[in-house]
Amino acid sequence: MLSSLQMFGFMALWSPFFLIALLLISLFYILAVGPWQKKWTTEGPTSAKQKTYFLIGMALLYIIKGSPIDLLGHLMFSAHMTQMAVLYLIIPPCFILGIPNWMYEKLFSMAIIKKLFSFFTKPLISLLLFNGLFSFYHVPLIFDAIKTNVLYHAAVTTLIFIAAFFMWWPMLNKLTEWQTLSGIKKVGYIFANGVLLTPACALIIFADEPLYRTFSDPQAWLNALQLCVPKATLASLHLTGPEMFLSMSLLHDQQLGGVLMKIIQEIVYGAMLFFVFIEWYQKEREKESIETVVPPHPSES
Repeated sequence: MLSSLQMFGFMALWSPFFLIALLLISLFYILAVGPWQKKWTTEGPTSAKQKTYFLIGMALLYIIKGSPIDLLGHLMFSAHMTQMAVLYLIIPPCFILGIPNWMYEKLFSMAIIKKLFSFFTKPLISLLLFNGLFSFYHVPLIFDAIKTNVLYHAAVTTLIFIAAFFMWWPMLNKLTEWQTLSGIKKVGYIFANGVLLTPACALIIFADEPLYRTFSDPQAWLNALQLCVPKATLASLHLTGPEMFLSMSLLHDQQLGGVLMKIIQEIVYGAMLFFVFIEWYQKEREKESIETVVPPHPSES
């Protein structure tokens, strides 16, 4: 498959400018949590685990949005849905867990940022916002319009990513004043996310015909490809349609995309449930250990 993608050129395949931007951000992060940290905070050193989470998030972001997988996401619907699953369900938790508390505190020192963050990370609002945006994005008419306009596509993808960050925040942040969900509420929150994402996946999985022109109509597909491949390059390739890169029918590719999205979602949410139960159990054990019985005072004679 990779050899057949070489026709699109190095820039379309590897997005070097995006890679440079991510490397610069990663370098700044390493310096900020390393030698520069004492300039900004008296908080203890950032743990190796946090650094690993952040750098994994950056690596995944490049793989999903800068490597040939991004191009595949314009060629095959199943690749697109895999891309969406990783971008919205795996990368935001890596960043939330990888950014130290003092960075969030610096950010929240700006009143407007704190107010906006406080509003959009309320569990019910963040739950409905992310799942609503994701579902509306995959309404065929809306999807095709966004996939063929570079500004719309960049804006909507960024907006859903921010909404995903808000959605994960109540479950994962470590700031004491931002703890809005207890153990049992986190369980309900995860189940609610799974339920709200199901209709969009079901629409895709059980459709009896291809829903999206940008993955079925040759001209709309070519227009969508212009988001990541120069127009002159496309004109020289004489592409006939997405079937050139598929080993299955368009409908089966679409159904596979819905199934992959649902499977990845179930794995991620299942893992999150496991960690929530572990955290809940550990807190209960700690609570029991500090609830020591105070021996009665000897009665005064």
